[in-house]
Amino acid sequence: MATTIKDLAQETGLSLATISSYINGGNVREKNRQKIESAIQKHGYVVNEMARSLKTNKSMTIGIIVPELKSNFFANIISEAEDILRHHGYSVLVCDCRTDPEREQDAVDFLLRKRVDGIINAPVTHDGRHLRQFFDEGKAVVLIDRKIECISCDCVIVDNINAVRKAVRTLVENGHTKIGYIGGPQSVYTSAQRTLGYKYAMEENGLPVEDRLVVEGNFTIQGGADAMTHLVRTNPDMSAVIATNDEMTVGCMIAANEMDLRIPGDISIIGFDHLDFSRACSPRLTIISQPSLEIARCASSLLLRRLAGDTGATEELRLSTSITSGKSIAKLNG
Repeated sequence: MATTIKDLAQETGLSLATISSYINGGNVREKNRQKIESAIQKHGYVVNEMARSLKTNKSMTIGIIVPELKSNFFANIISEAEDILRHHGYSVLVCDCRTDPEREQDAVDFLLRKRVDGIINAPVTHDGRHLRQFFDEGKAVVLIDRKIECISCDCVIVDNINAVRKAVRTLVENGHTKIGYIGGPQSVYTSAQRTLGYKYAMEENGLPVEDRLVVEGNFTIQGGADAMTHLVRTNPDMSAVIATNDEMTVGCMIAANEMDLRIPGDISIIGFDHLDFSRACSPRLTIISQPSLEIARCASSLLLRRLAGDTGATEELRLSTSITSGKSIAKLNG
């Protein structure tokens, strides 16, 4: 005979209400959680998800939609968020929309059919129309990495402007004045913010913003390689390059290797994220590091609060980046 919550209550000495609250995603005291988990494992209790969903109008499932699952940055966020949400009784459905608005809409439609309770989304579309039905149904939504200016929604982003400012400042302090920049599509919030950071920093340091030193990539390895090749071939006086996402950083390094450029002897490079890759490079890359784990924790916390009934004003959390120093920057002028 299958184990019931009455059996769990008898095993733990806790009330049916406490057992039911925990199984349905509610908060219980840590010592009670441990008792319940121990009893569940001992008796092999399995939740009837369909019955629970019909009774509580909750699926205990969260959807996560990202532009590129192969991105190290997004993979880290998903992994951490899944651990946190699972600890609170939620399962996770991950959708990779391949930076395609139609795929993103398909992902939203799929998650709606699966009756997810909430969604974490690094959006591709710029007006939030793909999220309209989620809002209409009162479901919890938290945006990560990218803000949508025209909608009121919880979001967790990084200070992209100051991230690139730090990179430019680091290069200028080492004597560089001809600094190439590989940005992403300017229709994407993060890309536009990072490009602003580059322009502000150049102007703050008395350096002209030259169109020839700025190339728009497409957030892919090949896009980074093509942009790097173009910059080197058209700017013989360029001494340094900043690549503004992890994939384009990899592409930038591939292109440098294929052109037999010595780093930092021929060209200095600052990349974005992908610390493991930077450690594999020789010399080790200087990297702008985004707090991916903190993004996941903040987004999960916001979402769980909304799911628990918090109806307060929407929040925008803006996190800081850091620069992890390597040996990919040459010091010019002595």
